[in-house]
Amino acid sequence: MLDYPNLMALSAVHRRGSFDAAATELHITPSAVSLRIKALEDRMGTLLIIRAQPCTATPAGLRLIQHLDQVTLLEHALDPQKSTTLRIAVNADSLATWVIPALAAVPHLMYDLVIDDQDHAQDWLKRGEVAAAITGTAKPLQGCDTHPLGALRYRATASPAFMSKWFAGGITPETLTAAPGLMFSDKDRLQTAWANRQMQQKINFPTHHIASTHAFIDACLHGLAWGMNPEPLVADHLKTGRLVELIPDTPLDVPLYWQVARLTAEALLGATKAIRAAAAKVLHQKTSIA
Repeated sequence: MLDYPNLMALSAVHRRGSFDAAATELHITPSAVSLRIKALEDRMGTLLIIRAQPCTATPAGLRLIQHLDQVTLLEHALDPQKSTTLRIAVNADSLATWVIPALAAVPHLMYDLVIDDQDHAQDWLKRGEVAAAITGTAKPLQGCDTHPLGALRYRATASPAFMSKWFAGGITPETLTAAPGLMFSDKDRLQTAWANRQMQQKINFPTHHIASTHAFIDACLHGLAWGMNPEPLVADHLKTGRLVELIPDTPLDVPLYWQVARLTAEALLGATKAIRAAAAKVLHQKTSIA
C-alpha cells in the first residue's frame, strides 16, 4: 500500500522544483518533505528524485506521480463536490484567447497549467505529467482520446509605421529577410511557416524573442517588429488601422485538439465539455490554411 502523503511530497518536489517550494505548498517543513521522499524511495527500492536545481523526478518517480494524479481524479469523479487539482498542458495563445472561460465553467477544480507550444504539449501527456493537453497534433496518442476543437486563426501584423519603414517596396523575400520579426520561443514556428508559405521559399529573418502573447501585440503596435497574432486579439486593431496585415487576407490557421488520458476521461467529462464549448465560440471550424 502506497503512502499518499509521501506521493504528494514527491509530486510537489518535482513540479515546484525544490524541497523548500514543496514544503511551502504542503504546509510542512523541508525536512519533513525530505523524510517523506526518503521513506518512499526506501519503500520502492529506487531513486525517485534527482536532487539538483531544479529537482526532477526519475522515470520511476514520474510513474508514481502519474498514479497519484489518476487516483485523485478518479476520487473526484466519485465525489464531484470535493475540490481537486487538474494539470493541463496548454499553449499560451489559447490561454490568452479562449481557454479561461472554459476553466471557469467547471466547478470544484483547481488548475495547474503547463504552458508549452501546441506542437509540444502532447509530450507532457506522453510522459504522464498532465491529465490532458491542448495540442496541435491530430494523431491520437496511445491511451488517450482526441477531440478536434477547430483552428486558432493568426494574422501577420505590423504597425503602419513599421510597414512604411521596412516594406515600402512591398513584401518580397528580400524585405522579409531584412525586417525584424517576433518569436515566442525557440519552439515557435508560426512566423517562419507564414513567411515560407507566402514567398514559396525558405525565409530567414532577425527575431526578437518575447514569451508573451500580449507583448507580441504591444511589440507590433509600437513598431518593434512584425508577428503572427491571434485574430481574436488583433481584430479591433486591424479595424482601426493601428495594425495592418503584411499581406491582406493571408491568415494562418492552426488546428487544435483536446487530448485526454483515457483512464481519467470519464472523470474529466465536465472539463472536456467546457473546453469544446468554449473552443466552438472562438475557433474556426472550417480552415482556409491547414
